[in-house]
Amino acid sequence: MSRFVFFGGKGGVGKTSCAAAYALLCARNHHKTLLVSTDPAHSLADLFHVNIGSEIRNIEENLYGLEINPAEESSKYINRVKNNLVQVVSPVILEEIEKQLDAASVSPGSEEAALFDKMVEIINDYSKDFSQIVFDTAPTGHTLRLMTLPELLGAWLDRLMEKRQHALKLSGMAMRKGHEQKEIMDKDPVLNLLKTRKENLEKARNILLDEKRLRFVFVLNPERLPVEETAKAIEVLGRYGIPVNDLIINRILPENVQVSFWKKRKEIEIFYLNEIAERFKKQRLIKIPLMEVEIDEKTLDQMANWLKPLMEADENL
Repeated sequence: MSRFVFFGGKGGVGKTSCAAAYALLCARNHHKTLLVSTDPAHSLADLFHVNIGSEIRNIEENLYGLEINPAEESSKYINRVKNNLVQVVSPVILEEIEKQLDAASVSPGSEEAALFDKMVEIINDYSKDFSQIVFDTAPTGHTLRLMTLPELLGAWLDRLMEKRQHALKLSGMAMRKGHEQKEIMDKDPVLNLLKTRKENLEKARNILLDEKRLRFVFVLNPERLPVEETAKAIEVLGRYGIPVNDLIINRILPENVQVSFWKKRKEIEIFYLNEIAERFKKQRLIKIPLMEVEIDEKTLDQMANWLKPLMEADENL
């Protein structure tokens, strides 16, 4: 069964490195793995020294990469809506609707909606080709909005379908016999589009709520702001039924530091490590030390070794 692993966290804590290391670990254990970046500031290509774009790219054996461009997906999304409207809207009002759609394409939230549609497509359609799909997500606030969209969009789509059904009845269908009314409802292109989107949304939502298929991992550093942001994110996701099973505490200093500056930093770190252990008792904590050199292919291999407990947990499900 396909697994979907989302790596989230505050900007700058190292979630891209952790996501890449975990994807590498899966690939080298003979799992065909797709690593997907939804962060507009893509850095997967820099990590692996290959060009990765909006088309799936083979990185090495069993490992593939994909970088989603939110602006590009938003443009595609608006164009799909326009093409669908051509079939159901009269030319008289189509031009005005297209103007409204063009305005909507640059409004707040449009890229997130388009990005979520792409994620739904990946979850529903790409899973047949990959045994593991790993998402490197954008910073926490953006990720939370994406992950909570199924609930919001589901209610919105239900309301749109109700309005469409009501409009069809008012247009004269109420005078028809029951079977004729049902036949016209079944053939209505607008209702069919809305139903298809709702079905795809439900499939994705079921996966997001299935602990056997989804794992959500937060990456944080032992510092106040990442700890507070992680606590808030876990609370929000919990309200929507999305579990957070694991935390990766990244960039932990060595134990025997000698320089006074690093001794002070180590004291602060120990304080927050204790706080993390106290506040996140329901989550498994995986610790990764601060690497001596910048993240590259060699250090990704080292990080992958620290992340083996994640893979062992997946294999036991």
